[in-house]
Amino acid sequence: MKKRLLFLGPPGAGKGTQAEKICQINGLMHLSTGDLLRAEVAAKSVLGNEAARVMSQGELVSDELVLSIVETRLSSQEGGWILDGFPRTVIQAQALKTLLVRLDQPIEAVVLLKLDDEILVKRLLARGRSDDNEQVIRHRLEVYLDKTAPLIDYYSQQGLLSGVNATGSIEVITKRIENLLK
Repeated sequence: MKKRLLFLGPPGAGKGTQAEKICQINGLMHLSTGDLLRAEVAAKSVLGNEAARVMSQGELVSDELVLSIVETRLSSQEGGWILDGFPRTVIQAQALKTLLVRLDQPIEAVVLLKLDDEILVKRLLARGRSDDNEQVIRHRLEVYLDKTAPLIDYYSQQGLLSGVNATGSIEVITKRIENLLK
C-alpha cells in the first residue's frame, strides 16, 4: 500500500475524518497543518512561539514556517504519513515537493475526495457552527475551487492524483480509499 499521501478536497468532504481512519488502520502519521501549528504553539517550541506571535496579530502563518514545521515532523518519521490541509496552492506544492525530495520521502499518491456542492453545503450546515451559513459556505467553496483547482491539475500532470467518491458512510468511503491505495 502507498504510505506517503496527500488528501485534497473541498471543505466538508471528510479529509480529516478519512485521514484519521486510514492512519489508524495502517499505522501512518496524520499531519494536519492546523493541528501541527497548535501542537507547536502548545509545546512552546521556537517554531511554535513564532507561529503564536504571527497568529496573535491576526496574520496567516507563512509558507516557510508551515514547511519548517512539516519538515520537523517528517525528519523524525520512519513510517508513512498523510498530509491534510497543506499545500493549498501550487507554489506551496512546489516548495513541499522540494522538501520531500530532500527528505527522500516523495508523495506516492494524492487522493481527491469528490462531493457534489449541494451535498457539501448540507453537510457543512449540519455541523451547526455559528460561522457556517449558506452564503459563507458557498463563498468558501468558490475560494477552494479558485485556489485548489490548479493543485488538482498540478498533481494530475504528475500522475499522482486519484479521485474518490466521498458520498456514503465513513466506512464505505474509507474502503474506497484503501482500494485506491493498493
